[in-house]
Amino acid sequence: MSIAPAATANPTPPGFFQTDDGVRLFYRDWGEGRPVVFLSSWSLNSDSWAYQMLALAERGCRCVAYDRRGHGRSSDPGRGFDFDRLADDLAALLDQLDLRGVTLVGHSMSCGEIIRYLSRHGSGRVSRTVLVGTVTPTLGRTDDDPDGIDPAVFEAFRSECLMRDFPKWLEDNIRPFLMADSSAGMMDWVTSMALQASMKALLDCHRATTSTDFRRELPGIAVPTLLVHGDLDVSSPLGITGRKTAALMPNATLTVYEGAPHGLFLTHMDRFNRDLLAFLDAR
Repeated sequence: MSIAPAATANPTPPGFFQTDDGVRLFYRDWGEGRPVVFLSSWSLNSDSWAYQMLALAERGCRCVAYDRRGHGRSSDPGRGFDFDRLADDLAALLDQLDLRGVTLVGHSMSCGEIIRYLSRHGSGRVSRTVLVGTVTPTLGRTDDDPDGIDPAVFEAFRSECLMRDFPKWLEDNIRPFLMADSSAGMMDWVTSMALQASMKALLDCHRATTSTDFRRELPGIAVPTLLVHGDLDVSSPLGITGRKTAALMPNATLTVYEGAPHGLFLTHMDRFNRDLLAFLDAR
């Protein structure tokens, strides 16, 4: 009789965790020390934070990043791309790795995931947050928020670009995401990440990002928060996102990078890494 333990059906391999609705998500875990969890933007994945994770892991931090469902190496379930479900995915990661005293770092769409996580699950595991190029409090124009972007603009992007020729749109828009002097290699690398994402995930996540209103949630987020935003951000214009988010959050500080685009964590890497480390070290 064999004394080997019975194999577990469909075991989750190393580097992956499973959500309560059966979706397998990829994560990477570098270094030891204070936990910092990175969430990537719409269309990108955990690779995008490599230069921050390397810098912080060298400075005594445990750096964790994961690929959102339908992005990168994670499963593509074709469902669950609303902010409630995405916040629950983040909760599953923090719970399964039992991370505490976490600094959550998000970019663009994932800033909304962080806010929804905190309003839905509380701040028991979280010590502070960093929101880069945030899409909060709301992007779309509404009757009570006339400063927003006309929803027809978003719908035109989805129907005329995303659902017709997404590679062409990426080619045309990668330079404004980065800088005119960014290397061809850097632009190709960022583009290649976006092309790994599921088209269903891209469509549904874009709809959620451009229609969700976080204004009621933001005043209840009390953890120390650093907002970093570029004044040349065309994806999340500073006036309707970063400035309004800072005004609504009771413990937030806004830092504006002059001349910086949406992808400032890559184009202004050295400054951002210094600011991130300083915020982690602040008491």
